[in-house]
Amino acid sequence: MGFAPDAERQLRLVFVRGLALQARLGIYPHEKAAPQRVIIGVELAVEDEAAPASVGSDDLRRVVNYESVVRAARAAVDGHTLLVETLAERIAAAALADPRVVRARVTVEKPDAFPDAATVGVTIERIRG
Repeated sequence: MGFAPDAERQLRLVFVRGLALQARLGIYPHEKAAPQRVIIGVELAVEDEAAPASVGSDDLRRVVNYESVVRAARAAVDGHTLLVETLAERIAAAALADPRVVRARVTVEKPDAFPDAATVGVTIERIRG
């Protein structure tokens, strides 16, 4: 269900999977009072100017650095957010601020929300407009 690299469309896949953070996230009093564990996944379809036939220069400035994606996710969990959807949308918006990112898919999971469910959450997708 994720994006795939596509040489003909000059796209590469940049991803962060399983980023575990503490967040004050939710509508209930106990969720507002204390942080809970959230698991974040980000997939980005990114322009790849070297595709399909060459190797780009070995230079960090020409790529979307996944460290910046992790920093943006960490910044997005600062403070309290009511909805997992809002948190996911903030992370996607931060990723799309890089003009090379053409699509962003973000998943936010709350693995400790219900004792009888492995996880709950949301996946959103946003496209450069």
